[in-house]
Amino acid sequence: GPEIVQETTEKIKMIREKMKASQSRQKSYYDKRKKDIEFQEGDHVFLRVTSTTGVGRALKSKKLTSRFIGPYQILERIGKVAYRIALPPSLSNLHDVFHVSQLRKYIADPSHVIESDDIQVKDNLTVESVPLRIEGREVKKLRNKEIASVKVIWGGPAGENATWELETKMKNSYPELFSGKFSRTKIL
Repeated sequence: GPEIVQETTEKIKMIREKMKASQSRQKSYYDKRKKDIEFQEGDHVFLRVTSTTGVGRALKSKKLTSRFIGPYQILERIGKVAYRIALPPSLSNLHDVFHVSQLRKYIADPSHVIESDDIQVKDNLTVESVPLRIEGREVKKLRNKEIASVKVIWGGPAGENATWELETKMKNSYPELFSGKFSRTKIL
C-alpha cells in the first residue's frame, strides 16, 4: 500500500534529480564551446538556404542551389538573436527578419569582384569563355563503338573551369589545341 507509493515517489524524485544534474552538465559542455555571433548594422551577411527559412521555396531553381545566398546588408538588430536584412525584390515574398543561425558573415575580398571592362557580353546575355588547354583524354567503349572525349580547361572572367567535350567537336572548333600530345589517356 502506502509504502509502495512512498518508495515510488522517492525513486521518481531521485530520477528527476539525476536528470537535472545530467542536463546541467550537458549545458556547461555546450556553453564552453558556444560563441555568441553578433553583427553590426551595415555588415553584409549570407543567408542560409533551407526549406525552414522559406528561402529554398522562394528560389526558382531547386536543383544545384547554393547553401547560402547573398551577400545582403544588415539593416537593424531585433532583440538578441534576430536581424532585419535588406532583401532584393526577387525575395520580397520572404519575411526580412532572420535568426542569427541563418546568417553567415561576409568578408569582403577584392578577388570576388570581376571588373566589368574585361567582360564582353553577347546579345543573348552570355559570357564567352575560351579553351586554354587540354588536360586529359578518355575513350569510352560502347559495344562496337569508341567515343573519344577530352578534358578541356576553359578560361573566362570568372576564372578557370574544366569540362569533358567530344574530341571530334573540339578538333573541328579549336584545332590549335591539338598541336601537342596528350599526357593521360583513359579507356573506359
